[in-house]
Amino acid sequence: MKNVMLIFGISIALFILASCSSNSNEEGKADSIDKSAGIESTDDGSKEDTNLATSEVEELDADKDDSTVNVSSEKDTTNTSSETTTNPLAQYSSEQIEYARVWLLLGPNPAIDELHVQHIQAGSPLDPEDDTSVTYPEDVIQLRGSRLVDGMVTYSGNGDGTINVYNVPISWYGGFPSEDIDKEKVREDMKNIIEHPELVYVDPGDDAKIIELIEMLNVHN
Repeated sequence: MKNVMLIFGISIALFILASCSSNSNEEGKADSIDKSAGIESTDDGSKEDTNLATSEVEELDADKDDSTVNVSSEKDTTNTSSETTTNPLAQYSSEQIEYARVWLLLGPNPAIDELHVQHIQAGSPLDPEDDTSVTYPEDVIQLRGSRLVDGMVTYSGNGDGTINVYNVPISWYGGFPSEDIDKEKVREDMKNIIEHPELVYVDPGDDAKIIELIEMLNVHN
């Protein structure tokens, strides 16, 4: 009887050990499957798909970057459009605006069909046809129309909204032959022009008229 009980006890113990080993192997396999699939167990025993969570985070980051780029582009476009709307002269250079403003203010004939711009270096003669004439003491800019009746404006800029205007005539001898003119008197007139330029403040003028003149510019180097 004792032998039978001993054998029965040993059998029960072996059965319990086998069951525990089987459960352990199944849990290990389950853990391996979960990890390979990107699933982790939480403290409460539930499963989370870590691969899916990572993918969602990456998609959110990408959407955020795209949104930032779009907002930045829209902001730049809005600023450019706003500047053009509030300042119609923004698309033109400061030199172009200056030429047009000076002519609008001082041009003898506002109704021109072309505005020529000539840059003249210091030391150049006031009369291009007479190398012995008085010369310019500084670089100047000469504006004129395409016809003699349009007149001419000769000036230098001061960079502060004012210009030095030299009252240089478009024709030195008034159409008369130079041999019939007192050249010494002409030279005295030239010296007076150079030594007494007129300081003029350039008014901003009307933007629409400024743009019309800019469209007529023909700049010569």
